[in-house]
Amino acid sequence: MKIVCTLLASLLATVTGPVLAQSASAVQPRWPAITQQTRPWTRWWWMGSAVDNTNLTHLLTQYRDAGLGGVEITSIYGVKGTESQFIPFLSPTWMQRFDYTLTEAGRLGLGVDLAQASGWPFGGPWVTTADACRYVAYQTYALKAGQSLTEPVQYRQKSLVRTVGEPIDIRQVRDPIATNPDLQRHAFDQVRFEKPLPLQTLMAYGDKGQRVDLTKRVDEQGKLNWTAPAGNWTLYALFMGWHGKQVERAGPGGEGDVIDHFSKTATDHYLNRFNSAFRGHSLAGLRAFFNDSYEVDDAQGEGNWTPALLTEFQKRRGYDLRNYLPALLDQARPGQERVPSGNVAVSPGTAGQDADASAGVRPADSTGFRVLSDYRETLSDLLLDNYTRTWHDWAGKHGKQIRNQAHGSPANILDLYAATDIPEIEGTELLRIKFASSAANVTGKPLISSESATWDNEHFLSTLGDVKKDLDLFWLGGVNHVFYHGTNYSPQQAEWPGWLFYAAVHVNPNNSFWPDFGKLNQYGARVQSFLQQGKPDNDVLLYLPIYDAYIRPGKVLLQHFDGIEHGFKGLPVEQIAQQLVDRGYGFDYVSDRQINGLRVAENRLQTGGVDYQTLLVPDAKLMPLETFGQLLSLARNGATILMVGQLPADVPGLGNLAGRRATFRTLQSQLHFTAAEPGIRQATVGKGRVLVGATAEAVLRYSRIRREAMVDVGLSFVRRRNCTGQHTYFVVNTTKKPFDGWVAPATTTQRATLYNPMTEQAGQAEMRQTADGATEIRLQLQPGESMIVATNQPERSNAYTYQTPDGPAQPLTGPWQLTFLTGGPQVPKPVNMPALTSWTELNEPGVQAFSGSAAYAITFPRPAGTAPIWLLDLGKVAESARVQLNGRDLATLLGPTYQLTIPGNLLRDRNELTVIVSNGMANRMRDLDKRGVGWKKFYNINMSARLKENRGPDGLFTAEHWQPRPSGLLGPVTMTPLK
Repeated sequence: MKIVCTLLASLLATVTGPVLAQSASAVQPRWPAITQQTRPWTRWWWMGSAVDNTNLTHLLTQYRDAGLGGVEITSIYGVKGTESQFIPFLSPTWMQRFDYTLTEAGRLGLGVDLAQASGWPFGGPWVTTADACRYVAYQTYALKAGQSLTEPVQYRQKSLVRTVGEPIDIRQVRDPIATNPDLQRHAFDQVRFEKPLPLQTLMAYGDKGQRVDLTKRVDEQGKLNWTAPAGNWTLYALFMGWHGKQVERAGPGGEGDVIDHFSKTATDHYLNRFNSAFRGHSLAGLRAFFNDSYEVDDAQGEGNWTPALLTEFQKRRGYDLRNYLPALLDQARPGQERVPSGNVAVSPGTAGQDADASAGVRPADSTGFRVLSDYRETLSDLLLDNYTRTWHDWAGKHGKQIRNQAHGSPANILDLYAATDIPEIEGTELLRIKFASSAANVTGKPLISSESATWDNEHFLSTLGDVKKDLDLFWLGGVNHVFYHGTNYSPQQAEWPGWLFYAAVHVNPNNSFWPDFGKLNQYGARVQSFLQQGKPDNDVLLYLPIYDAYIRPGKVLLQHFDGIEHGFKGLPVEQIAQQLVDRGYGFDYVSDRQINGLRVAENRLQTGGVDYQTLLVPDAKLMPLETFGQLLSLARNGATILMVGQLPADVPGLGNLAGRRATFRTLQSQLHFTAAEPGIRQATVGKGRVLVGATAEAVLRYSRIRREAMVDVGLSFVRRRNCTGQHTYFVVNTTKKPFDGWVAPATTTQRATLYNPMTEQAGQAEMRQTADGATEIRLQLQPGESMIVATNQPERSNAYTYQTPDGPAQPLTGPWQLTFLTGGPQVPKPVNMPALTSWTELNEPGVQAFSGSAAYAITFPRPAGTAPIWLLDLGKVAESARVQLNGRDLATLLGPTYQLTIPGNLLRDRNELTVIVSNGMANRMRDLDKRGVGWKKFYNINMSARLKENRGPDGLFTAEHWQPRPSGLLGPVTMTPLK
């Protein structure tokens, strides 16, 4: 519903002049409370599930002390040499460790989620052949009048084995996979055994349009008892194969087939294993179950079939798919072959061969496009109903939520996310991130999570400042519950660098940035304490033209959707969505299913407890009749519907096409457009209107949809609101230049309070009115710096302190005393430095290999001048710094700017400044690899390199050829008086 609140005039400030007056009763602004949920969480990999109670307590305590709010347990592959400690996933011993973890996490105030597979996707040794993921294969035959098929209608699946670990001959592999020894050593990725495939259907198509179902005429030996009547006939035989995809990165007891996500029976059977494992155990300390992405089809071929597909297709689409197999299979070719002449069976062609490149095959016609669209929509529906909703309902019966990564699925991921309690996204593209947040916003989900800093950089090169930049992007995309990717369980007795995961920033206590990691968590908790309050405040619903994507032919039958880049690239929605971001329009994507749940009040679209000013259709060519009818109904009730380019031209799909088209055109004929202004046409519909314009900017501007002009000066934002008339902005300076200027919020603002989540400085912002009556707020942000702007808070606060220089910068010059504190492989001796430089450039033993923390100390007199505040600028730092003045902790700085303010009253006649700098793991890892130390001792993928230049002769990651990374306080260090 629309948020309607009364704003008490006595609690609001008024603008009395060009700058907002301060109140004598001003107070220090209050930060929202930091809770378990507002703190960042982390993915916690249990390698081989080789965990024990002592180390569980030790590590959980470290995580709590570093400011984490919770962990998500994911059991994965093990560490070589620790096989005796492996604990099979969901075994009684594993459940005992899990029980202990829940108890200890609860005692320490940490939350716990559980990945519901040992690796990903859902699968394991209890998944039977009947429940494993499937694919469709087919053969075609050509017959003339009077001919009979002499060869059997059969398809024999060829054997296939792909391993991530040690290769193995398929002849040595037993079926089922879980019965094989050394599963960790081989790390099976995909296995197919040679076997005959069951026939699904055999259809004959005559050259006069005839269709004959011959399935029942095929006997057990595959002999077809049928003679072709007059004409030329093409026969299509469909067979169902076993895709063979195995659980990726599986730990002991988790290896096995991936489930058939399109089958409710398969999902139910899979979840029953957890029912059995959980029996007799309390799950009171568990918050949610987690799915780590779809990823069924990152293998040879694709899982594109399910036993009930033909039945489900007819039920959902209204016609028999068997009558249109040539139309479907001419769109994409999983082993497609051209149809030859003569009475001969042909063997499948190259897997994944592009349809348009296949000699002798006609290009797909519109019927083929429509059938392909219906096929893809049916699988999308099945994935939603038989997997996501089934899993959600199962978790609900246990009193738990589900966290789900829907991206990469062959489905409308907006609908999958909408069926999820906590939608989770990963990636580094804003338009991709917004898929999860959009579904949550539209359906009223309070939390949106992210898998954060996955492969942020090459191993050991990511800084805390890099991770902060990633987190800022997720928050700008609407996320408010970040998870690091991630943290390994690594026992105390493991030699440095401990147990490590192959695709991570390595957020572990063994990482030399760990002493400063708590500052990043404090920053994240401050940001999320605001972003988890109130409601999202976007103005535009952007229609996701899924049917324009469904009709696109490709090399395979399925279409996987993963943001705009995968599924919608090249469609108008790609450019238009980016334009909305660039021009400062807050928007959420919306699906057809979600549009059908919209309603109108006071001319605004309402859904999920929030409202929107308009819905924008981004030049969609196809739109379901139900969706178009709903848009007109919304307009009749007062909504403004915007169309870019043109009205949708047609309905998708093939079922009852003539009837749906006729109704569609009747609805369109009811729209009587008149010219609103050049390039924009408008039709009044009941209480509302439909506008069509050449560009999104044109129709949005004409409709007076608000935008945030701060984007014009390089500031990015996300905006929320609550029921007291307040708005909260999270603003980031995403440019490489400092910003010190005025911005005019698009929301009504009488007063604004600034909260810097990194420095924790807060206060009332300077404000002014422009000549045209707009209210502007002064913001001051360094590159990469963020700010919370909270408008119309009921209490006046002390003024925010802006940095205004009152004189030139005064350098702090040497000598500096450098003392290495903690780290390794050895701690170098103290050094007296006349000038600042990277410690790797010192002529001292051990400095090039050192990763850890070192203290820079200097004594300096009181700076010249009587400034009340001083700006301390450390210059360049590699990579994070804790600053102390005269024995007092001042701040921890993560970058990219290393500055802080110092009150003048903290300065003495003689002052001691100490800067404790921590570098990353890179230099120590370089030393290990140069000395040939065998730290890469993991099963499965071991340690793959992200960048090819960092691959060694064995194909694994190596830092051997790196140069020492700059480390320490590089400067120059200055102090600048401020007004």
